[in-house]
Amino acid sequence: MQRMEVRPLIAIVDDEESVRRALGRMLAASSFTVEVFASGQEFLDSLRLRRPQCVLLDYQMPGLTGRDVQRRLAQSQIRVPIIVMTAHDQPALREQCLADGAVAYLAKPLKRERVVEIIGEAIGLRTVPVLRPASET
Repeated sequence: MQRMEVRPLIAIVDDEESVRRALGRMLAASSFTVEVFASGQEFLDSLRLRRPQCVLLDYQMPGLTGRDVQRRLAQSQIRVPIIVMTAHDQPALREQCLADGAVAYLAKPLKRERVVEIIGEAIGLRTVPVLRPASET
């Protein structure tokens, strides 16, 4: 009997389509299943159906911010590793996100190897293959 490989589900929550698309391709190439969400509310609504093993969460979004999403998850007692991403890196913001329970805080643009490494650590994988597109080899 063949054993099915279970690919961890990673949620990407970012209001910028280009970011969602690029991160989605990168993570899919690194053996993750990916779901993308254009807003914090869309992501929160999805939790009734499926829970990801990890969330890449943009901090600055219209409507619900990354911090709002982080707080709502905590209030609902939904425990999922959150990696906060931002294009506006600030030491105080980093401290605040980590104090609110994020497992990591990353400044954009993101580095492929670092993102995959942090996700692997957050979900307890020992090794995560980092596949490179042919154009990068």
